[in-house]
Amino acid sequence: MNTINFGIIGGGWRTEFYMRIAEELPSRFIVSGVVVRDAAKGAAFEKRWNVRTFRTAGELVKSAKPAFVVLSVPWKASPNLILELAALDIPVLAETPPAPDIPAIDQLMTDIPKHARVQVAEQYPFQPHLAAALTVAQSGKLGIVSQVQASLAHGYHGMVMLRKLLGVHAEAASIRAFNFTSPIVNGPGRNGPPEVEEIKESAQTVAHISFGKKLGVFDFSGEQYFSWIRSPRLLVRGDRGEINNDTVRYLKDFRTPVRSVFFRENAGENGNLEGHYLKGIMFGDEWIYRNPFIPARLTDDEIAVAACLEKMNAYVSGGDAFYGLAEASYDHYLGIMMNRAANDGTAVDVPVPSWMR
Repeated sequence: MNTINFGIIGGGWRTEFYMRIAEELPSRFIVSGVVVRDAAKGAAFEKRWNVRTFRTAGELVKSAKPAFVVLSVPWKASPNLILELAALDIPVLAETPPAPDIPAIDQLMTDIPKHARVQVAEQYPFQPHLAAALTVAQSGKLGIVSQVQASLAHGYHGMVMLRKLLGVHAEAASIRAFNFTSPIVNGPGRNGPPEVEEIKESAQTVAHISFGKKLGVFDFSGEQYFSWIRSPRLLVRGDRGEINNDTVRYLKDFRTPVRSVFFRENAGENGNLEGHYLKGIMFGDEWIYRNPFIPARLTDDEIAVAACLEKMNAYVSGGDAFYGLAEASYDHYLGIMMNRAANDGTAVDVPVPSWMR
């Protein structure tokens, strides 16, 4: 197995996911350099991660010669850097979203050269539980999937899961949405657990996204990413069965119901000495998902990001695209329109953008 050599632009919180992956799997991933524009911050980054930093994208490309570059930068900076790297003929794996708003998306899709090799690191379809759910939803066991209710992630992340579970690629949508706030005890965040108990307001968005005869129900509040008391939820319904979180019900024939569950198999539990990692997810007597990064100690999200890196390397080597710029922009576009519907209190009809047709 060849080692994947890639560079990164940006030295923030999200970049650390890539650094941890490379640290856990040095035989599979090498970060050849990171662009951190501030010299002092670059020196601190070098000390923490033992990797060379650069001040510009051009310096990174010239000196480190990565197979591709990950963009892990603020939304507003992404379009210009995508175009800069495309001009250098360097493949780009952009963090989500690739542009901040609809005008910026339209401009990027107009300006991007045809030869540009750009994919977007949308990790949610590759998280173990969601990958297992997608496998079952696409297997035919549930019949024709017509409804998905998901409380998994915000905006564009939620949209890509709704679309893929429903089997929707590019279709016009009608969106109704509203915002709701409620009190919640403040919980952990990026900086760790809270210092004191306090009540804060939780902002929640609920939306119905209709793709013709298929319905996606979006429901999410930002606390769910870290909260101890707000959990993710998933319901996928077809005419022959459903997924309800970890439980799958379907018909073997019209008189024979089957019920099974997704069961996580972990090494290192209850005295097991294999290591400490996710083996995979069982569905009845079969592996519905196998962790491709054993024995690395990675979170589900890091496993998913590592999958994006491997898929990007395959794409750069002549393989198939896995989540291109147009598709990623479409999901962000849907997320923006959902927020508009919620803020305005009116239904919004969303045509398929010209660059997605």
